[in-house]
Amino acid sequence: MSIEGREQLTRADVKRIEEEIEHRKNVVRPKALEDLKYARSLGDLSENFEYYAAKRANNQNNSRIRYLEKMLRTADIIDDSSAEDEVGLNNTVTVYFEERDMEAVYRIVTPIRSDIRQGLISNESPIGAALLGKRVGQRIEVRLPGGALMHLTIRALEKTGESENDKISQY
Repeated sequence: MSIEGREQLTRADVKRIEEEIEHRKNVVRPKALEDLKYARSLGDLSENFEYYAAKRANNQNNSRIRYLEKMLRTADIIDDSSAEDEVGLNNTVTVYFEERDMEAVYRIVTPIRSDIRQGLISNESPIGAALLGKRVGQRIEVRLPGGALMHLTIRALEKTGESENDKISQY
């Protein structure tokens, strides 16, 4: 995160968050309230599983809305542009790990979209931060948490940009 724990967001991240908030307010919330109303109509609330499940779903939705709205209020909006030959946000990078004698392909994204299983690494992670601003052919030393060193070489760079399939992390 950037200064004082504030989330770094691109303009596309802001748009995704605003869309999720609207969906949760206009689709999820009315359904959750209707489910809650129905569950209440079933009678005795002390042993009414449907009521507790509906109440929990409604509370989770409202919590997510508050979380996203706070994120938007406190976020630092960052530019995702970079020079044509430099690694930047939303670029796909093929790197060679010397110690493991293997290649990996990553797209560098903001923390709220990172998902290592999908090859999306945060610009704030040790590897992501080390790659930013570098060029194909450069050898980079990455210091990992705990002090270990890793050496990698950038083998390819593709200016892929944002993907509509990127998801915002849940929490």
